[in-house]
Amino acid sequence: MFIDKVEITIKAGNGGAGHVSFHRDATTMRGGPDGGDGGRGGDIIFVGSTSSDNLVEFRFAKKFYAKDGVDGGTRNKAGANADDLKINVPLGTRIYKTSKEGTFIVSELLADITEKDQEFVALKGGAGGKGNAFFATSRKQTPNFSQTGIKTKEYKVSLELSCIADVGLIGFPNVGKSTLLSVISRANPKIANYHFTTLHPNLGVVIPKDDSFKPFIVADIPGLIEGASEGAGLGHDFLRHIDRTRLLVHVIDISGYEGRDPVEDYKLINNELVKYNPALADKTQIVALNKSDIDYEQAVRFRKDVKGVKTFLISAATRQGIDELLKAISVELANLPRVQAVQFFAELEERPDKNKFDIEVERYVDGVCFVVSGPLIDNLIRGVVLSDTESNNYFQRRLADSGVIAALRERGMKNGDTVCIADIEFEWVD
Repeated sequence: MFIDKVEITIKAGNGGAGHVSFHRDATTMRGGPDGGDGGRGGDIIFVGSTSSDNLVEFRFAKKFYAKDGVDGGTRNKAGANADDLKINVPLGTRIYKTSKEGTFIVSELLADITEKDQEFVALKGGAGGKGNAFFATSRKQTPNFSQTGIKTKEYKVSLELSCIADVGLIGFPNVGKSTLLSVISRANPKIANYHFTTLHPNLGVVIPKDDSFKPFIVADIPGLIEGASEGAGLGHDFLRHIDRTRLLVHVIDISGYEGRDPVEDYKLINNELVKYNPALADKTQIVALNKSDIDYEQAVRFRKDVKGVKTFLISAATRQGIDELLKAISVELANLPRVQAVQFFAELEERPDKNKFDIEVERYVDGVCFVVSGPLIDNLIRGVVLSDTESNNYFQRRLADSGVIAALRERGMKNGDTVCIADIEFEWVD
């Protein structure tokens, strides 16, 4: 089974919670705070791999969660950091962030994995919370609170595979592309005398017998018919595999065995390529007139009607003209640059301003409620234990120092009004 497009859910590990404890032993009755910090959660990392050539491994495995960091312990023992979760993907995989805007699904390219062992850190694990030893000062010597670790979010990403090959074999179904691939390489594609025998791109490596040229990779691109750029047949699914190829070999059934006009076939396929991506019109192309041993006159007519392209008379079945075709391909490849991968890595995670907060005023019959939210509050609430006097005082001071109290006053807060912060609700008293 060949799968070249999947959507998965990924989530980095949560940070471990900080610990609350005080040093006690046989000789110490009232030691200071010694709660350790929590460990960092595991990252999500995509890694380029040559162990697979498609995304079939993601057919059933749809969720990838990294492990959480370990909570802190007593005696200032920090919790262990969680191992990163590495997800192997085949070379040529593009990673997209998917989101919904109205009725449309929007995809943003995050990374392009084209090299073995290339890594893309998609998500960073949550930081561990601080233990109570961290909050001890000369004035606050026995803090009875700690921080929880940072909780991470789930994200959906799409993986799309675009085969990395030097040469792409294009043409209508049943013109001999798979046969040609099997003759010039060790690939064993399924071959039969009917349309759409090939249901996915097949790759083969061409290795010369006499070291006359460097080895190169060839991809048989299936499913191209008229209307492929608009979704007809299988072409819409596989046209993107042409993008990375450096050279196109357009295979034409010159015999006209199925009653088709070779010249019209050539024009139709090229028209579909341009409709899909206008840049493909500039891609170097060689034409292989297959089955020329059956009808040489058609080959002569084709060369007369189609000018400005390099044509080669071949017969994949008898190997006629194959050596000349391979030498021509190797010469073209020597002068063509390799397709460059995307040179940037976009951010998947949102990076909010840690000092930002918002205030919403909700009015009811029996009073007013001021709801405070935002990144500042999310971070602050991690280290609050309202049942502890020192922690409560620390919470109040942070609200004042960060400008939250002043902003509430500006919005009209007065005695008796309700203030809601995260899951905490309290009455304001000056």
